[in-house]
Amino acid sequence: MIKFFRQIRYNLIAQNQTVKYLKYAIGEIILVVIGILIALQINNWNEKRKNDLKESLLIKNIIEDLRLDSIHISQSMNELRTS
Repeated sequence: MIKFFRQIRYNLIAQNQTVKYLKYAIGEIILVVIGILIALQINNWNEKRKNDLKESLLIKNIIEDLRLDSIHISQSMNELRTS
């Protein structure tokens, strides 16, 4: 693939077609930028997915801690009432 693009560049330069070469170069730059933007979007999606998993784990832990705390409070209240 790289040889293919290199051959196109060499042919355009050799034939002294500067305008076509500049168009080709701009197109190649745009393709690279689009590739980088796609890679960034995939990375952002993956980071959001990881953060969502962490968030759901934290919420589950908080709920479990609250449940255990309410059980301990109830037990403490019952002990205080009976003594």
